[in-house]
Amino acid sequence: MSEPLAVRVWDLPTRLFHWILAACVVGSVVSAKIGGGAMLWHFRFGYVVLTLLAFRLLWGFVGGRWSRFGAFVYAPATSLRFLRGRSEPHEHHHVGHNPLGAWSVLALLGMLVVQVSTGLIADDEIANNGPLSRYVATATSLAATSWHKTYGQWIIIALVVLHVAAIAFYWFRRRQNLVAPMLHGDKLLTKDVPASIDTATSRVLALAIAAACAGGVAWLASLGN
Repeated sequence: MSEPLAVRVWDLPTRLFHWILAACVVGSVVSAKIGGGAMLWHFRFGYVVLTLLAFRLLWGFVGGRWSRFGAFVYAPATSLRFLRGRSEPHEHHHVGHNPLGAWSVLALLGMLVVQVSTGLIADDEIANNGPLSRYVATATSLAATSWHKTYGQWIIIALVVLHVAAIAFYWFRRRQNLVAPMLHGDKLLTKDVPASIDTATSRVLALAIAAACAGGVAWLASLGN
């Protein structure tokens, strides 16, 4: 067996996305619980989350090898084979997101899309309303508000707790540190594992994509003025 070496798995844009998203989700929940003047920050966090989600959608097609959807959107048969412990060597399920982790990540991202979308059209009939609430029927806006404040919020919290629990499980039961690679980007792997591109050029591309997404979200937010 070849000697393990440091292989770039998570490119810098993906790592920044991950940690900024985590901070914004926490900030969104805390600001919502505080209420009052903190709701201004709740909206700001929501706009950043929307920007990040738009960026991640695009980065899933042009980002580093292990950040692309093609690397972690698995067929059901592949996921079942993984759960049975029958992964094939060329699938490299130990490198990026394994099938189980991939489905949890997709579920979290999908629920965040739903949560942000309902926030955009929400209206609490007191002082806070989303920038697109004027463009939907009142009944639709009220239903979105109810979901956003109850089921949506608690589903997001549950998925985050599940995500953290999975990281703890891998650390204590399998002695695998999943946090460190998301900080510095590398994993000790065999040389046959392809690395993610993480160059100055790819980072400039990521910055341009992020700026475009931020511009789009800023325009969307301005519709409420």
